[in-house]
Amino acid sequence: MRNAFSAIALALCLSSFLSNAQSHKEVADQIVKEATENSQLELLAHELLDGIGPRLVGTPQMKNAHEWAIATYKKWGINAKMEEWGTWRGWERGITHIDLVAPRNVSLSGTQLAWNPSTPPEGITAEVVIIPEVEDSLAFSKWLPNVKGKFVMVSMLQLTGRPDYNWEEFATKTSFEKMKSDRAKHADEWRQRIRNTGYTSRNIKSAFEKAGAAGIIQSRWSNGFGANKIFSAETKKIPVVDLSLEDYGMLYRLAEHNNRPRIKVVALSKELGVVPTFNTIATIPGTELPDEYVVLSAHFDSWDGATGATDNGTGTITMMEAARILKKVYPNPKRTIIIGHWGSEEQGLNGSRAFVEDRPEVVKGLQALFNQDNGTGRVVRLSGQGFLHAYDYLGSWLEAVPDKITEHITTTFPGTPGGGGSDYASFVAAGAPAFSLSSLSWSYGSYTWHTNLDTYDKIVFDDVRNNAILTAILAYMASEDPEKTSREKASLPLDTRTGNQRTWPSTRSPNRSGGQN
Repeated sequence: MRNAFSAIALALCLSSFLSNAQSHKEVADQIVKEATENSQLELLAHELLDGIGPRLVGTPQMKNAHEWAIATYKKWGINAKMEEWGTWRGWERGITHIDLVAPRNVSLSGTQLAWNPSTPPEGITAEVVIIPEVEDSLAFSKWLPNVKGKFVMVSMLQLTGRPDYNWEEFATKTSFEKMKSDRAKHADEWRQRIRNTGYTSRNIKSAFEKAGAAGIIQSRWSNGFGANKIFSAETKKIPVVDLSLEDYGMLYRLAEHNNRPRIKVVALSKELGVVPTFNTIATIPGTELPDEYVVLSAHFDSWDGATGATDNGTGTITMMEAARILKKVYPNPKRTIIIGHWGSEEQGLNGSRAFVEDRPEVVKGLQALFNQDNGTGRVVRLSGQGFLHAYDYLGSWLEAVPDKITEHITTTFPGTPGGGGSDYASFVAAGAPAFSLSSLSWSYGSYTWHTNLDTYDKIVFDDVRNNAILTAILAYMASEDPEKTSREKASLPLDTRTGNQRTWPSTRSPNRSGGQN
């Protein structure tokens, strides 16, 4: 009799398992079908990147993006709202014109840096000078009054504008090696030139500002054709502009050869005082376990050298598209699904850290968080982030994902906790299971990460569609899982660099009032 009951129980368990597997496959198939036949990715990218543009924290464009996201979610039947988490320096970029006016006339390619004061409407016209070679800080102090009323060039002259892969493909081995040797020597000499002034490359700009310079010119090359890193200014009263490598080099050589170049800079930015800052939080309520959560995560803000397409427009539209698909094919999830669009990730994960601090019930009830924030490529890496049993649940969830997606993904279990590179780290530090969907590079570091080239045309929509499918299926499986995910932490390996025991990251409070003068 006991054998008979055991056989019946086994048969029922097997039937339930097969039924669940069939149900999961059906939902996964519907997700794939909706993502491929009714994709909204191109439209979302157009509206966000072409229509709204860059999303620097504290700017009207950032607020416009929040409002656009809320309106878009409303069209899909998803409730969304802005949650204020702090304040920031309000600033709006205006038109930037940079023109060489002597010894010849030509418009230059460049832009004003973020949170930089405006020039007068008529602009500033002045001679350009370079940092001289001096013996010591005393000699530099004697020279420093020469910058009054002039633009000062503060970046090293690059010896080549070709990235190394281009040299490696076309140059002779001898020529390539010589270029690298010359470049290294040139960089050492430049660093010594700065050291001899008694300043560093960071604080020397303030010295020029105090000495009455008209403005600062820099060129932060990103080691790719036409790509420059564009960040914030480090002056409070005078304009700072970043010039393309090509134009910076030409201007530098003119100054170096005593051609006395003059430029005119018009940079019409606006100071807007202290403004509130937000996260946008969208919610699909859970039906059975509403106090447990699956979070789709992507930072919403960007730098504003371009439109923030791959950092993090692609992560943003991935999560929005995944949410749209889930609302259509899985409208009544077991657990509550939250989509977090974080503000001010670029200044230290501030939006997500504030959410962790302000919404402890979500952190406590978190089943899993999936974050995407490193370019346009298809997801190729998934780590257990140091959670001992991550394989048990992530592995089972991945089984529902089509092979054509998972075949590209390398998993690492249990892995190690993230070091703070993106918003998942805010949750990992709080002991909650949060995971980075790490993608293929597509030359992200050189060409689009924080550069003037991070624009719509760099998006590879087939890869982004791949990521939206992956995210939606993982979210569905995490929501449906009958078990709560384990938070037990693995023993961390020794740090091979220091020989010390690695430690779990600690929770850090957000900067809730940054960027204000």
